[in-house]
Amino acid sequence: MTGTPSAAKARVLSGMRPTGLMHLGHYHGALKNWVALQSTHDCFYFVADWHALTSHYDDPSVIARATFEMVTDWLAAGLDPERSTIFVQSQVPEHAELTVLLGMITPLSWLERVPTYKEQQENLKERDLATYGFLGYPLMQSADILVYRPEYVPVGEDQAAHVEITREIARRFNHFYGKQTDLEARATALLRQLGEPVLRAASAARTAWLERGDREAIAAARQSIHVTRVLSDDERELAEGWLTGARRAILPEPSVLLTPTSKLLGLDGRKMSKSYGNAIDLREPPESVEKKIRGMKTDPRRARRTDPGNPDDCPVWTLHEVYSDEARRAWVRQGCTSAEIGCLECKQPLIEAVKAELAPMQARIREIEAKPGYVRDVLAQGCARAQRAARDTMERVRDVMGLARLDASS
Repeated sequence: MTGTPSAAKARVLSGMRPTGLMHLGHYHGALKNWVALQSTHDCFYFVADWHALTSHYDDPSVIARATFEMVTDWLAAGLDPERSTIFVQSQVPEHAELTVLLGMITPLSWLERVPTYKEQQENLKERDLATYGFLGYPLMQSADILVYRPEYVPVGEDQAAHVEITREIARRFNHFYGKQTDLEARATALLRQLGEPVLRAASAARTAWLERGDREAIAAARQSIHVTRVLSDDERELAEGWLTGARRAILPEPSVLLTPTSKLLGLDGRKMSKSYGNAIDLREPPESVEKKIRGMKTDPRRARRTDPGNPDDCPVWTLHEVYSDEARRAWVRQGCTSAEIGCLECKQPLIEAVKAELAPMQARIREIEAKPGYVRDVLAQGCARAQRAARDTMERVRDVMGLARLDASS
Protein backbone atom coordinates (compact mmCIF):
# COMPACT_ATOMS: atom_id res chain seq x y z
CA MET A 1 0.00 0.00 0.00
CA THR A 2 2.67 2.51 1.01
CA GLY A 3 4.76 3.46 -1.98
CA THR A 4 8.45 4.35 -2.06
CA PRO A 5 8.92 7.98 -3.06
CA SER A 6 11.66 8.86 -5.52
CA ALA A 7 15.13 9.05 -4.00
CA ALA A 8 15.66 12.27 -5.97
CA LYS A 9 13.06 14.14 -3.91
CA ALA A 10 14.13 16.12 -0.86
CA ARG A 11 12.63 14.75 2.35
CA VAL A 12 10.29 16.73 4.59
CA LEU A 13 9.00 15.71 7.99
CA SER A 14 6.19 17.00 10.16
CA GLY A 15 3.79 15.70 12.79
CA MET A 16 0.79 16.50 14.96
CA ARG A 17 -0.26 15.50 18.45
CA PRO A 18 -3.32 13.22 18.34
CA THR A 19 -6.11 15.67 19.10
CA GLY A 20 -8.80 13.67 17.33
CA LEU A 21 -11.05 15.26 14.74
CA MET A 22 -9.38 17.90 12.55
CA HIS A 23 -10.88 21.36 12.05
CA LEU A 24 -10.52 24.07 9.41
CA GLY A 25 -7.62 25.64 11.31
CA HIS A 26 -5.66 22.39 11.02
CA TYR A 27 -6.56 22.04 7.36
CA HIS A 28 -5.60 25.54 6.21
CA GLY A 29 -2.73 25.88 8.66
CA ALA A 30 -0.93 22.60 7.89
CA LEU A 31 -2.81 19.77 6.17
CA LYS A 32 -3.44 21.60 2.90
CA ASN A 33 0.28 22.29 2.61
CA TRP A 34 1.17 18.69 3.52
CA VAL A 35 -1.02 17.50 0.66
CA ALA A 36 0.65 19.89 -1.80
CA LEU A 37 4.16 18.80 -0.75
CA GLN A 38 3.42 15.20 -1.78
CA SER A 39 3.93 16.19 -5.42
CA THR A 40 7.42 17.60 -4.90
CA HIS A 41 8.94 15.97 -1.81
CA ASP A 42 9.53 12.68 -0.02
CA CYS A 43 7.02 13.22 2.79
CA PHE A 44 7.07 11.73 6.30
CA TYR A 45 4.06 12.65 8.49
CA PHE A 46 3.59 11.21 11.95
CA VAL A 47 1.22 11.07 14.90
CA ALA A 48 3.10 12.45 17.91
CA ASP A 49 1.45 10.26 20.53
CA TRP A 50 4.41 10.32 22.94
CA HIS A 51 4.26 14.11 22.86
CA ALA A 52 0.62 13.94 23.93
CA LEU A 53 1.78 12.25 27.12
CA THR A 54 4.05 15.15 28.09
CA SER A 55 1.02 17.21 29.11
CA HIS A 56 -1.77 14.59 29.31
CA TYR A 57 0.06 11.76 31.06
CA ASP A 58 -2.70 11.48 33.66
CA ASP A 59 -5.43 10.58 31.14
CA PRO A 60 -4.09 8.71 28.09
CA SER A 61 -7.35 6.89 27.43
CA VAL A 62 -8.29 8.99 24.41
CA ILE A 63 -4.94 8.87 22.59
CA ALA A 64 -5.53 5.68 20.57
CA ARG A 65 -9.01 6.71 19.43
CA ALA A 66 -7.82 10.24 18.64
CA THR A 67 -4.98 8.79 16.56
CA PHE A 68 -7.31 6.86 14.25
CA GLU A 69 -9.76 9.77 13.98
CA MET A 70 -6.98 12.18 13.10
CA VAL A 71 -5.36 9.94 10.49
CA THR A 72 -8.78 9.27 8.92
CA ASP A 73 -9.19 13.02 8.53
CA TRP A 74 -5.66 13.31 7.10
CA LEU A 75 -6.48 10.75 4.44
CA ALA A 76 -9.82 12.40 3.68
CA ALA A 77 -8.06 15.74 3.28
CA GLY A 78 -5.80 14.27 0.59
CA LEU A 79 -2.78 12.61 2.18
CA ASP A 80 -1.94 9.64 -0.01
CA PRO A 81 -0.18 6.60 1.54
CA GLU A 82 1.23 5.84 -1.90
CA ARG A 83 3.07 9.19 -1.87
CA SER A 84 3.63 9.82 1.85
CA THR A 85 4.89 7.79 4.78
CA ILE A 86 2.20 8.11 7.47
CA PHE A 87 3.12 6.59 10.83
CA VAL A 88 2.85 6.67 14.61
CA GLN A 89 5.75 7.97 16.69
CA SER A 90 5.53 5.37 19.46
CA GLN A 91 5.65 2.49 16.96
CA VAL A 92 9.18 3.48 15.90
CA PRO A 93 11.28 3.01 19.06
CA GLU A 94 14.31 4.61 17.42
CA HIS A 95 12.69 7.97 18.29
CA ALA A 96 13.12 7.16 21.99
CA GLU A 97 16.64 5.79 21.56
CA LEU A 98 17.86 8.90 19.75
CA THR A 99 16.17 11.09 22.38
CA VAL A 100 18.19 9.34 25.10
CA LEU A 101 21.47 9.64 23.18
CA LEU A 102 20.96 13.30 22.26
CA GLY A 103 20.13 13.93 25.92
CA MET A 104 23.74 13.00 26.76
CA ILE A 105 25.08 16.06 24.91
CA THR A 106 22.25 18.61 25.17
CA PRO A 107 22.84 21.34 27.80
CA LEU A 108 19.98 21.71 30.26
CA SER A 109 19.97 25.46 29.68
CA TRP A 110 19.02 24.92 26.02
CA LEU A 111 15.80 23.23 27.06
CA GLU A 112 14.95 25.74 29.78
CA ARG A 113 15.26 28.68 27.39
CA VAL A 114 12.72 27.35 24.84
CA PRO A 115 9.99 30.06 24.84
CA THR A 116 7.06 27.65 24.95
CA TYR A 117 8.42 25.91 28.08
CA LYS A 118 7.50 28.71 30.47
CA GLU A 119 4.57 29.91 28.36
CA GLN A 120 2.79 26.55 28.54
CA GLN A 121 3.51 26.18 32.24
CA GLU A 122 1.83 29.56 32.69
CA ASN A 123 -1.10 28.79 30.37
CA LEU A 124 -1.72 25.29 31.74
CA LYS A 125 -1.52 26.02 35.45
CA GLU A 126 -4.14 23.39 36.18
CA ARG A 127 -1.68 20.68 35.11
CA ASP A 128 1.51 19.61 36.87
CA LEU A 129 4.09 20.14 34.15
CA ALA A 130 7.16 20.04 36.40
CA THR A 131 8.19 16.75 34.80
CA TYR A 132 11.26 15.51 32.96
CA GLY A 133 9.08 14.64 29.96
CA PHE A 134 7.71 18.15 29.60
CA LEU A 135 11.13 19.75 29.97
CA GLY A 136 12.50 17.31 27.40
CA TYR A 137 9.73 17.94 24.87
CA PRO A 138 12.01 19.97 22.52
CA LEU A 139 14.71 17.30 22.75
CA MET A 140 12.30 14.55 21.71
CA GLN A 141 11.02 16.83 18.96
CA SER A 142 14.59 17.19 17.71
CA ALA A 143 15.03 13.41 17.75
CA ASP A 144 11.76 13.01 15.84
CA ILE A 145 13.23 15.17 13.09
CA LEU A 146 16.87 14.10 13.03
CA VAL A 147 16.21 10.35 13.04
CA TYR A 148 14.87 10.75 9.46
CA ARG A 149 17.59 13.16 8.28
CA PRO A 150 15.11 15.40 6.41
CA GLU A 151 16.17 18.38 4.34
CA TYR A 152 13.16 20.45 5.43
CA VAL A 153 10.67 20.84 8.25
CA PRO A 154 7.51 22.66 7.06
CA VAL A 155 6.39 25.14 9.71
CA GLY A 156 4.66 28.49 9.94
CA GLU A 157 6.76 31.59 10.51
CA ASP A 158 5.77 31.70 14.18
CA GLN A 159 7.21 28.19 14.68
CA ALA A 160 10.49 28.62 12.81
CA ALA A 161 12.38 29.26 16.04
CA HIS A 162 11.38 25.80 17.29
CA VAL A 163 13.47 24.19 14.54
CA GLU A 164 16.55 26.15 15.58
CA ILE A 165 17.21 24.04 18.67
CA THR A 166 17.14 20.97 16.42
CA ARG A 167 19.78 22.57 14.22
CA GLU A 168 21.89 23.43 17.28
CA ILE A 169 21.67 19.89 18.66
CA ALA A 170 22.63 18.41 15.26
CA ARG A 171 25.56 20.83 15.02
CA ARG A 172 26.77 19.90 18.51
CA PHE A 173 26.43 16.18 17.78
CA ASN A 174 28.39 16.48 14.54
CA HIS A 175 31.05 18.56 16.32
CA PHE A 176 31.63 15.79 18.86
CA TYR A 177 31.26 12.74 16.66
CA GLY A 178 31.87 13.87 13.08
CA LYS A 179 35.60 14.56 13.33
CA GLN A 180 37.59 13.10 10.47
CA THR A 181 41.12 14.27 9.70
CA ASP A 182 41.11 13.51 5.97
CA LEU A 183 37.58 14.78 5.34
CA GLU A 184 38.50 17.77 3.18
CA ALA A 185 40.74 15.80 0.84
CA ARG A 186 38.20 13.00 0.49
CA ALA A 187 35.26 15.39 -0.03
CA THR A 188 36.96 17.50 -2.70
CA ALA A 189 38.14 14.39 -4.53
CA LEU A 190 34.61 13.00 -4.40
CA LEU A 191 33.02 16.21 -5.72
CA ARG A 192 35.65 16.50 -8.45
CA GLN A 193 34.45 13.13 -9.74
CA LEU A 194 31.06 14.79 -10.32
CA GLY A 195 32.74 17.49 -12.42
CA GLU A 196 34.70 20.67 -11.84
CA PRO A 197 31.55 22.87 -12.05
CA VAL A 198 30.01 20.89 -9.17
CA LEU A 199 33.17 21.26 -7.07
CA ARG A 200 33.40 25.01 -7.78
CA ALA A 201 29.74 25.58 -6.87
CA ALA A 202 30.09 23.54 -3.68
CA SER A 203 33.28 25.39 -2.71
CA ALA A 204 31.58 28.76 -3.24
CA ALA A 205 28.61 27.66 -1.12
CA ARG A 206 30.96 26.44 1.63
CA THR A 207 32.74 29.80 1.66
CA ALA A 208 29.43 31.67 1.75
CA TRP A 209 28.34 29.57 4.73
CA LEU A 210 31.56 29.77 6.73
CA GLU A 211 32.13 33.49 6.09
CA ARG A 212 28.58 34.88 6.09
CA GLY A 213 26.32 32.12 7.39
CA ASP A 214 24.50 32.07 4.04
CA ARG A 215 21.84 29.41 4.63
CA GLU A 216 20.33 29.68 1.15
CA ALA A 217 23.66 28.90 -0.49
CA ILE A 218 24.36 25.93 1.74
CA ALA A 219 20.81 24.60 1.37
CA ALA A 220 21.07 24.74 -2.42
CA ALA A 221 24.44 22.97 -2.36
CA ARG A 222 23.18 20.26 0.03
CA GLN A 223 20.16 19.70 -2.16
CA SER A 224 22.26 19.34 -5.32
CA ILE A 225 24.42 16.76 -3.54
CA HIS A 226 21.43 14.92 -2.08
CA VAL A 227 19.70 14.35 -5.42
CA THR A 228 22.84 13.03 -7.09
CA ARG A 229 22.09 9.38 -7.71
CA VAL A 230 25.79 8.60 -8.27
CA LEU A 231 26.65 9.04 -4.58
CA SER A 232 25.99 6.55 -1.81
CA ASP A 233 24.52 7.65 1.51
CA ASP A 234 27.97 7.60 3.14
CA GLU A 235 29.43 9.70 0.33
CA ARG A 236 26.63 12.25 0.58
CA GLU A 237 27.18 12.42 4.35
CA LEU A 238 30.88 13.08 3.80
CA ALA A 239 30.30 15.79 1.19
CA GLU A 240 27.60 17.55 3.22
CA GLY A 241 29.80 17.50 6.31
CA TRP A 242 32.64 19.18 4.44
CA LEU A 243 30.25 21.85 3.15
CA THR A 244 29.38 22.98 6.66
CA GLY A 245 32.82 22.96 8.24
CA ALA A 246 35.04 19.87 8.07
CA ARG A 247 32.78 17.51 10.03
CA ARG A 248 30.79 14.52 8.85
CA ALA A 249 27.13 15.50 8.81
CA ILE A 250 25.98 12.36 10.61
CA LEU A 251 22.83 14.27 11.59
CA PRO A 252 22.35 16.93 8.87
CA GLU A 253 20.87 20.22 10.02
CA PRO A 254 17.32 20.53 8.62
CA SER A 255 16.15 23.77 7.06
CA VAL A 256 12.85 25.48 7.73
CA LEU A 257 10.34 25.27 4.89
CA LEU A 258 8.05 28.20 5.58
CA THR A 259 4.42 27.44 4.88
CA PRO A 260 1.74 30.01 4.04
CA THR A 261 0.34 31.13 7.39
CA SER A 262 -3.42 30.86 7.55
CA LYS A 263 -5.10 33.83 9.21
CA LEU A 264 -8.22 31.80 9.85
CA LEU A 265 -9.74 32.67 13.23
CA GLY A 266 -12.25 30.79 15.30
CA LEU A 267 -15.91 31.60 15.76
CA ASP A 268 -15.14 33.95 18.67
CA GLY A 269 -12.22 35.80 17.09
CA ARG A 270 -9.51 33.82 18.87
CA LYS A 271 -7.25 31.22 17.28
CA MET A 272 -9.35 28.27 16.13
CA SER A 273 -8.92 25.56 18.75
CA LYS A 274 -10.84 22.59 20.16
CA SER A 275 -10.05 23.74 23.67
CA TYR A 276 -11.78 27.09 22.99
CA GLY A 277 -14.86 25.43 21.49
CA ASN A 278 -14.69 27.81 18.54
CA ALA A 279 -13.84 25.44 15.69
CA ILE A 280 -15.54 24.09 12.59
CA ASP A 281 -14.56 20.43 12.21
CA LEU A 282 -13.87 18.78 8.87
CA ARG A 283 -16.80 16.48 9.74
CA GLU A 284 -19.16 19.34 10.62
CA PRO A 285 -22.69 18.66 9.24
CA PRO A 286 -23.91 21.27 6.71
CA GLU A 287 -26.62 22.56 9.02
CA SER A 288 -24.08 23.00 11.81
CA VAL A 289 -21.70 24.84 9.47
CA GLU A 290 -24.49 27.28 8.65
CA LYS A 291 -25.46 27.76 12.28
CA LYS A 292 -21.88 28.33 13.42
CA ILE A 293 -20.94 30.81 10.71
CA ARG A 294 -24.20 32.74 11.05
CA GLY A 295 -23.46 33.04 14.77
CA MET A 296 -19.86 34.21 14.36
CA LYS A 297 -18.78 37.38 16.10
CA THR A 298 -18.39 40.38 13.83
CA ASP A 299 -16.98 43.90 14.08
CA PRO A 300 -18.44 45.24 17.38
CA ARG A 301 -18.99 48.62 15.73
CA ARG A 302 -21.80 47.09 13.66
CA ALA A 303 -24.35 46.97 16.44
CA ARG A 304 -27.06 47.85 13.93
CA ARG A 305 -27.53 47.01 10.26
CA THR A 306 -26.97 50.66 9.30
CA ASP A 307 -23.67 51.00 11.20
CA PRO A 308 -20.56 50.93 8.98
CA GLY A 309 -17.79 48.53 9.98
CA ASN A 310 -14.19 47.61 9.24
CA PRO A 311 -13.47 44.12 7.85
CA ASP A 312 -9.96 44.21 9.33
CA ASP A 313 -11.52 44.11 12.80
CA CYS A 314 -13.92 41.27 12.00
CA PRO A 315 -13.15 37.53 12.45
CA VAL A 316 -15.43 36.77 9.48
CA TRP A 317 -13.01 38.63 7.20
CA THR A 318 -10.33 35.98 7.84
CA LEU A 319 -12.68 33.43 6.28
CA HIS A 320 -13.07 35.65 3.22
CA GLU A 321 -9.28 35.86 2.92
CA VAL A 322 -9.24 32.07 2.61
CA TYR A 323 -12.45 31.35 0.68
CA SER A 324 -13.27 34.42 -1.42
CA ASP A 325 -11.70 35.70 -4.62
CA GLU A 326 -10.54 39.26 -5.09
CA ALA A 327 -13.85 40.45 -6.50
CA ARG A 328 -15.85 39.06 -3.60
CA ARG A 329 -13.44 40.53 -1.05
CA ALA A 330 -13.81 43.93 -2.72
CA TRP A 331 -17.61 43.57 -2.51
CA VAL A 332 -17.39 42.71 1.19
CA ARG A 333 -15.05 45.59 2.02
CA GLN A 334 -17.14 48.12 0.14
CA GLY A 335 -20.43 46.81 1.54
CA CYS A 336 -19.18 46.61 5.13
CA THR A 337 -17.49 50.01 5.33
CA SER A 338 -20.51 51.71 3.77
CA ALA A 339 -23.14 49.60 5.57
CA GLU A 340 -24.59 48.63 2.18
CA ILE A 341 -24.67 44.97 3.22
CA GLY A 342 -25.48 43.34 6.55
CA CYS A 343 -23.38 40.79 8.37
CA LEU A 344 -25.63 37.88 7.36
CA GLU A 345 -25.28 38.86 3.69
CA CYS A 346 -21.53 38.90 4.17
CA LYS A 347 -21.55 35.43 5.77
CA GLN A 348 -23.77 33.61 3.26
CA PRO A 349 -21.10 33.10 0.53
CA LEU A 350 -18.79 31.70 3.19
CA ILE A 351 -21.39 29.20 4.35
CA GLU A 352 -21.70 27.89 0.80
CA ALA A 353 -17.91 27.83 0.28
CA VAL A 354 -17.19 25.91 3.47
CA LYS A 355 -19.95 23.39 2.75
CA ALA A 356 -18.56 22.87 -0.76
CA GLU A 357 -15.05 22.32 0.59
CA LEU A 358 -16.09 19.87 3.29
CA ALA A 359 -18.51 17.77 1.20
CA PRO A 360 -15.87 15.70 -0.69
CA MET A 361 -13.81 15.22 2.48
CA GLN A 362 -16.84 13.95 4.36
CA ALA A 363 -17.68 11.58 1.52
CA ARG A 364 -14.12 10.26 1.68
CA ILE A 365 -14.39 9.81 5.48
CA ARG A 366 -17.48 7.66 4.95
CA GLU A 367 -15.58 5.56 2.39
CA ILE A 368 -12.64 5.07 4.75
CA GLU A 369 -14.84 4.17 7.72
CA ALA A 370 -16.66 1.62 5.56
CA LYS A 371 -13.39 -0.29 5.15
CA PRO A 372 -12.54 -1.76 8.59
CA GLY A 373 -8.80 -2.02 9.13
CA TYR A 374 -7.85 0.36 6.30
CA VAL A 375 -6.35 3.06 8.54
CA ARG A 376 -4.59 0.43 10.63
CA ASP A 377 -3.03 -1.02 7.46
CA VAL A 378 -1.91 2.43 6.29
CA LEU A 379 -0.23 3.07 9.63
CA ALA A 380 1.33 -0.39 9.85
CA GLN A 381 2.97 -0.07 6.46
CA GLY A 382 3.96 3.53 7.12
CA CYS A 383 5.55 2.53 10.44
CA ALA A 384 7.52 -0.23 8.71
CA ARG A 385 8.94 2.17 6.16
CA ALA A 386 9.66 4.82 8.78
CA GLN A 387 11.50 2.30 10.93
CA ARG A 388 13.73 1.27 8.04
CA ALA A 389 14.81 4.88 7.60
CA ALA A 390 15.23 5.39 11.35
CA ARG A 391 17.30 2.22 11.74
CA ASP A 392 19.72 3.41 9.09
CA THR A 393 20.30 6.63 11.03
CA MET A 394 20.68 4.84 14.36
CA GLU A 395 23.31 2.47 12.96
CA ARG A 396 25.43 5.53 12.12
CA VAL A 397 24.74 7.16 15.48
CA ARG A 398 25.61 4.06 17.51
CA ASP A 399 28.79 3.56 15.50
CA VAL A 400 30.19 7.07 16.02
CA MET A 401 29.18 7.07 19.71
CA GLY A 402 31.16 3.87 20.28
CA LEU A 403 28.20 1.70 21.26
CA ALA A 404 29.09 -1.96 20.80
CA ARG A 405 27.03 -4.26 18.59
CA LEU A 406 26.67 -7.78 19.95
CA ASP A 407 25.19 -9.47 16.89
CA ALA A 408 26.90 -12.37 15.12
CA SER A 409 28.73 -10.11 12.68
CA SER A 410 30.46 -8.12 15.45
